Amino acid sequence: MEEEVKNEQTVETSSGEENTVSEKEEVQPRKKVKEKRKKIDKEKDELIKANLDLKEKLLRVTAEMQNIKRRSEIDLANAYKYDGFNLMEKILPVLDNFERAISIKQEGTEKFLEGFKMIYENLRSILFNKGVSEIECLHKEFDPTMMNAVMTDTNDEYANQVVLEVLQKGYMYQDKIIRPAMVKVNERVITQENNERNDE
Repeated sequence: MEEEVKNEQTVETSSGEENTVSEKEEVQPRKKVKEKRKKIDKEKDELIKANLDLKEKLLRVTAEMQNIKRRSEIDLANAYKYDGFNLMEKILPVLDNFERAISIKQEGTEKFLEGFKMIYENLRSILFNKGVSEIECLHKEFDPTMMNAVMTDTNDEYANQVVLEVLQKGYMYQDKIIRPAMVKVNERVITQENNERNDE
């Protein structure tokens, strides 16, 4: 009898009467607790997902920052490496003019040209010490990446596509082309006789 009393609760109704509530009728509050737990678990899962998303974003931003740093270091290194590129490009026509003046041979200009030669050699040595180099192409195979073929000629002494003459010197600064060489290229005419020999 005592056990029955323990398992029952007295509830007063609005009319003032007392009702007894058994443990079976306490299921509704348990449902509410379960719903609250589900809600808390859902919020917890959402927070975990949001945390993972933030970590992923942080990793992406960190990687991007490292890429920007690496790119800026490369750009800075290239800026130091090719620092005088524009200046060298502007000085090359002056060097060309000195070469043209020195090549003129007239009587009475020898002493005058000696001074020109000295200035030319000084200017050339300064440029070469700063990393400028001449593109070697005379009697070498034509290379379209470093040379511009502006003329062609036929010379049986040289193979096809060999540079016969340098019309304007080409220069490089470090490993970058300042100006390609303007050249005359050998273009041998292949006769029917030669074709027959090759077929044999």
